[in-house]
Amino acid sequence: MQPSDIWKAHAGSSQSEASGLDMERNGCNHNCCPSPLQPIASAGQHSESSAAYFSWPTSTLMHGSAEGRANYFGNLQKGVLPGHLGRLPNGQQATTLLDLMIIRAFHSKILRRFSLGTAIGFRIRKGTLTDTPAILVFVARKVHRKWLSPTQCLPGALEGPGGVWCDVDVVEFSYYGAPAPTPKEQLYDELVDGLRGSDPSIGSGSQVASLETYGTLGAIVKSRTGNKQVGFLTNRHVAVDLDYPNQKMFHPLPPNLGPGVYLGAVERATSFITDDVWYGIYAGTNPETFVRADGAFIPFADDFEIASVSTSVKGVGVIGNVKAIDLQSPIGSLIGRQVVKVGRSSGMTTGTVVAYALEYNDEKGICFFTDFLVVGENQQTFDLEGDSGSLIILTGQDGEKPQPIGIIWGGTANRGRLKLKSGQGPENWTSGVDLGRLLDLLELDLITTSEGLQAALEEQRITLAAAAAAATNSTATESSPVAGPQEDDKIDKIYEPLGINIIPRDGSAISTDQPNEDVEELNLMSPMRNGEEGNGDFNNLMDLESENSPDDLQK
Repeated sequence: MQPSDIWKAHAGSSQSEASGLDMERNGCNHNCCPSPLQPIASAGQHSESSAAYFSWPTSTLMHGSAEGRANYFGNLQKGVLPGHLGRLPNGQQATTLLDLMIIRAFHSKILRRFSLGTAIGFRIRKGTLTDTPAILVFVARKVHRKWLSPTQCLPGALEGPGGVWCDVDVVEFSYYGAPAPTPKEQLYDELVDGLRGSDPSIGSGSQVASLETYGTLGAIVKSRTGNKQVGFLTNRHVAVDLDYPNQKMFHPLPPNLGPGVYLGAVERATSFITDDVWYGIYAGTNPETFVRADGAFIPFADDFEIASVSTSVKGVGVIGNVKAIDLQSPIGSLIGRQVVKVGRSSGMTTGTVVAYALEYNDEKGICFFTDFLVVGENQQTFDLEGDSGSLIILTGQDGEKPQPIGIIWGGTANRGRLKLKSGQGPENWTSGVDLGRLLDLLELDLITTSEGLQAALEEQRITLAAAAAAATNSTATESSPVAGPQEDDKIDKIYEPLGINIIPRDGSAISTDQPNEDVEELNLMSPMRNGEEGNGDFNNLMDLESENSPDDLQK
């Protein structure tokens, strides 16, 4: 996965994958080394310049949305004070995620002028999260105010409508070039080996692979529409490659590289969605604003042995329902919470949610958002290449079950890093997609128990049987012979005074009922193939790091 994609989540760009945060435009050549099977990790490196992708469903923004957006913020901005330098406002301090998003949107112009990107959360002091609400502003180099002119200084606080205000926290984002290859394949323990195929079961955290890439199975899910199929969720960039005529997934390996079974084919997927669909409000003044969704639904094939599916998360156990992110909820309900993930490359790791709604405006005027920023605990990386698609799970509190909040789609193991603590090196970060919103977008429900799985399979069986019966009845009606007069009737009536008696035909009405098809066939965006055909050698999977630079690989 490509760490810089959170800031450079471009669509249709043929530019090199230089970090979008590298304001100094460091010259770096990234050699592309083809590989039979490439790991997909956080926002894997893939070019989307060959074709346009189609989100599912399409945007709800109507014509004239730019004017509506301008009016919306224009009306609320009346009476808003400018940023405060050296003193705090007198109004109410922000308390909710929505408060922070609105304040940031009002000051988007000044923030865009001075920063590489922004996020919302709590102020970070010496690497520790405080409980002070703040907008995090990412810069290439953080220096003391003494060495800046007044026009270069960011305000210490920003105020929104009604006098609601928050701090401004400047965080250094440093680009350190291409590091040494990530030793992901050196991680072998019982859990990781099981995820890669040594276990007889498959579930959240297990390795899944297409013909050229591999990633992590996120969750077992069922469709709300159509035939109510049971399947699994992973990243779109893990599952979809339109250079191939079909989008098939396997576990643990595709047939061209080693042993594995066919899981199913992608039915629906999405890459980006407009911010009004995601957040329910406009996230900023830019009408060209999109949120990274990056999800794909793969129904299990008819001949797949469903008994091998596990609904628990290996290493974590049974999880609860999806934790919905409510923008009206307190900031502390999300920021600062401990999370855990299980992925096919790094196994189980823990981290902390340090920011929400990361924003980056690219040079083409497009604004991109991603939902979560997670930093691993004790300066350990939260994810590695190949962990894309893994669930981000809130650890349980007060005896509650752990609750999933998102899935990993990106990270910075090979790119820029956040310098959060003085005197220590910069830290890696991981980006994630809001799971609740993604499930709603793809019209899916999470399955977390064995009982829930059996109920979903029964619902699928009944739906398929009803559809088959309806199709059979329709075919039988269309092919049945038309009823006509019997021979005896002809003899009795042919000599009637008025001549031949014409008998209406019975059964001439033909049923037009068809099984309901709610699921559309979609055009899905996919990565360009960066690799060549494999030679079938299983070692190609495990030795990718030795053949490819980190910048060539996509988590």
